[in-house]
This record gives sequence, structure tokens and C-alpha cells, in this order.
Amino acid sequence: MGSVRGVLIDIDGVLTMSWRPLPGAVEALSAIREAGFRVALVTNTTSRTRASIAGTLAAAGFPVTGEDILTAPAATAAHLAGARCALLNSGDVDEDLAGVTLLAADDDTAVPDVVLLGGAGPEFGYAALNRAFGQLQRGARLVAMHRNLYWRTDAGLELDAGAFLAGLEAAAGVEAEVTGKPSPAFFEAALGRLGVAAGEALMIGDDIESDVLAAQRLGITGALVRTGKFRAGTLERASGTPDHVLDSFAELPGLLDRLAQE
Repeated sequence: MGSVRGVLIDIDGVLTMSWRPLPGAVEALSAIREAGFRVALVTNTTSRTRASIAGTLAAAGFPVTGEDILTAPAATAAHLAGARCALLNSGDVDEDLAGVTLLAADDDTAVPDVVLLGGAGPEFGYAALNRAFGQLQRGARLVAMHRNLYWRTDAGLELDAGAFLAGLEAAAGVEAEVTGKPSPAFFEAALGRLGVAAGEALMIGDDIESDVLAAQRLGITGALVRTGKFRAGTLERASGTPDHVLDSFAELPGLLDRLAQE
């Protein structure tokens, strides 16, 4: 545990809520940077590009650049390079999907290679989901950037794409490939970016399954925060136990200090 050299950090629900910094998060990230830890921000956010995320965080005082951020869309682009995709997503992330051919959203005649799901929003209506269902029946693969069932905003918990993904899988009789968290490839890409081994890294997030336990299965130390989508019963319902549970990201520098002394 004392060999932690790199920290993987979820953004929404950990550093920010509705893109506003959570108490103590800016100061904690600055302290981690100053202590010499390598940092990667790993997010399933599909509503913004890496550049947009970096600009928003930097404007709020976080010491980050676009190079520090690995998003599910960026990982998806690497995985699907050259494929013709029908994208169902809330938000514009075309810039991070370079190398992927995106078909017109309202094209009912095209047969894409891939039906690609991002984050949910108003776009996930009956017509769009039925169009995706038809494309899957005609042989398209189903790829999802994540399986998040819900997320937390200032307005409370809101449904995310995972709730619709489960329905498409059941109706079409297919199983989706997942390119963001909890995909092992996503975490391995983040470790490669930092240049550290799994045993030298710590993942901190608010999703016990996709962030923390998925990382722990790869040998990464996991820390769950009680902010964001955390709620009563989270620990009891989970498929495993986090290595650490913190009230918020502000406690992470203290945890890293303790681990260094063990």
C-alpha cells in the first residue's frame, strides 16, 4: 500500500457536482499534485469533450489539463476506429470520437456496424431506442460507453444510459461491449497513461461497482467516497468491499499519507 505512485480520479460526484467543485476538492487535488503523485482523471462523462471538461475544471481552480483526462468517448474511439456507428448520446462529443464514422441520427435506412450508446438524456426517446433496436436486429453490434444506471445532479438522482441499455440487450438478445468503466481495458489505458502498475495505483470514485470494485479486481487499491451517487445501502448491496471509504475527496491526501507510512 505504501507504494502508491499514481491516483485515478473520477470527476462527477467526486471532484464536482453539476460541474461545481465539491468542498475541499480543489485544495485536495492541488495537495496531491504538490506531493508528486501522478494523476489521471477517468470519467464516463459523455456529454462533454476532454477539452471542454479540462476548461471547466481549470476555470474552477483545479490544476488539470486535457492531457490529464481519459474519457469513455476517447477510449471508445480507439476501440472502434474505422467503424460506422449510429450514436445515441446526450451531448456533443464528436471531437473525441475521431476516426469513427457517425451516421445521421435520424437515418432509418442505414445499417451501421455498431449501435453506440453514450449518456442518457432527452434524446433517449421511443423513436431513437426503437431505431437502435431495429439496427441491432439487422446485425449491428451493440457498444456502450458505460453501464451507469443513474447519476446525481443538483436536482437529485437521474436515470442514465444503463437503464435503457439493459432493455435493448434483453429485447435484441445481445450483450453490449463496454468501453468505459468498468471495462478492464479502460483502467489499463489509464495505468498506461500514468506509467504505473496496478499495485502502485489508487482509484477513487463514487460508484462502488464501476469505479472502485472494478479497479480492485485488477489489483488497484480502491477508495469509495460518500458523495455523488453514494446513498444509504450502497455498501450492503455491493458485490464486494472497498479497500477504503472516505466521506469526501478532501480526505484523500490524508489517506495517501497514512498509506505511505505503512
